[in-house]
Amino acid sequence: MARGRRITQIIAAVAVNSNFKGFAQGSIYTGNLKYACVPGLNCYSCPGAVGACPIGSLQAGVSGLAGFLHKIPMYVLGLLAMFGILLGRTICGFLCPFGLIQDLLYKIPTPKLKKNRVTRVLSGLKYAVLAVFVVALPLYYMMSQGLTVPAFCKYICPAGTLEAGIPLVTLDKTLRSGLGFLFVWKVVLMVVILVSVVFVFRSFCRFLCPLGAIYSFFNKYAVFGVKLDKHKCVNCGKCARSCKLDVKIVNDRECVRCGECKGACPTGAISGTLDMLKKHENAKQVSAE
Repeated sequence: MARGRRITQIIAAVAVNSNFKGFAQGSIYTGNLKYACVPGLNCYSCPGAVGACPIGSLQAGVSGLAGFLHKIPMYVLGLLAMFGILLGRTICGFLCPFGLIQDLLYKIPTPKLKKNRVTRVLSGLKYAVLAVFVVALPLYYMMSQGLTVPAFCKYICPAGTLEAGIPLVTLDKTLRSGLGFLFVWKVVLMVVILVSVVFVFRSFCRFLCPLGAIYSFFNKYAVFGVKLDKHKCVNCGKCARSCKLDVKIVNDRECVRCGECKGACPTGAISGTLDMLKKHENAKQVSAE
């Protein structure tokens, strides 16, 4: 399972950043594909990005809503709902490029901070980030100053700094003269977050990511992911204890549906959607015979 997930993560990261000439030229792809959002957190301005970031698009839509009260960003909301209903936080576990970066950095051999009461409390912070930086501040800037300001991208997003800010500044000398405090702040914040993920499993994903916060609301109802057979479950809690995330039960809002808990379950109560479909097909074949 772990090997298959890693391969899927790599394929997904390459697929959404397949504009390879952008890295060579220091340019951004602006073709028709950029009108579509990718499922995971991947900066629009990354030289390799071939699609838009859903959080960046949502902030732009929120700003538009402030300027035109009848204009609801239905396209972005519809895409997020579709991604959420189909996959929930499976996107975080399998399809998010920044999730892959966090997973790889955590593999660096160091003492690790295990989940505890503090991390469980901090896991609620991402909902505040979603409310304040993705919704409230873009609305405030548009209503008070008439400006479209993607506050999360501008002040926080480490993926944007790593994937777009640093590569573009490195490749395009003309951008360096305009650097100021904000760029320094974003770089320092990015470094702090990247260092933290070496010691704390997916610290950004758990504590700060507003996209994970959105998808978490769909986890219980999403079509694909992991499923818990309540008839087989003996409530031993081994699945939650074995998980590095702040889950209380399989498939709750903190679960990224990686499936690694399946090996910890003594009764085989946990299975993936694809596993269940295969069992169903096998059962049909047996009954037909």
